Amino acid sequence: MAAAHAIAVAILSDTHGQLDPRIAALVRGCDYAVHAGDIVGAGVLEQLQARRGMVAVRGNNDSEAKWPKPEWTTLRALPWSATLELPGGVLAVTHGDRITPVPRRHERLRRLFPEARVIVYGHSHVLTIDQAATPWILNPGAAGRARTHGGPSCLVLTASERDWRVETRRFEFEPATRRTAAKNPRQRAD
Repeated sequence: MAAAHAIAVAILSDTHGQLDPRIAALVRGCDYAVHAGDIVGAGVLEQLQARRGMVAVRGNNDSEAKWPKPEWTTLRALPWSATLELPGGVLAVTHGDRITPVPRRHERLRRLFPEARVIVYGHSHVLTIDQAATPWILNPGAAGRARTHGGPSCLVLTASERDWRVETRRFEFEPATRRTAAKNPRQRAD
C-alpha cells in the first residue's frame, strides 16, 4: 500500500551548463527534480521537466560571470539552500562548497539540517551515499560532462511514509559527448 503513495525524486548536481540527455529523460519519469547547484545556465533548468516540479540551489559556479546576462534574473532567484517536503520526511539541499573542512562535511551538514531525513549536496562531483547516520547524506556526482568520475550520474530517491530508498544511475560516456566537451573550453568545472 505504501508503494502506491511513493514519490520519485531525481537528484542531480554539477551540470556546468550541460545536462546529459539520458538524465533529462530520467527526470521526466520522476515526480520531482532536485539540482544541488553549479547549474551554470537556465537551459539546464528548462530541461528538468519532472511531473510535479523542481527544487534547485546555487553553487559556487552559479555567478553572473558564468551565466549569460539575459539569464541573470533566473540566477538571482536561486536560493543557497532549500527543502522539499516528501512523504515520511524532509529533503534538504545545498551545494556544499561553503561546508568546510571537507573531512567533516557530512558531520557539519547533519548539524546544519537536523530536521531533514536526507541532505543532498554537490560540489565534489563524487557520487556518495552515506547512510551511516540520520539524516542520510547524498551527493549525486556530476550530471553533465565535467569531472564525472566514470560517466554522468544522478540518484533516484523513492520516498513513501514508511520507506525511503536510493538508487544510483550512472551512464557511460557517449563518443559525441567527449567531442562536444572538448569543443567547449569555456565551460569550467571549478
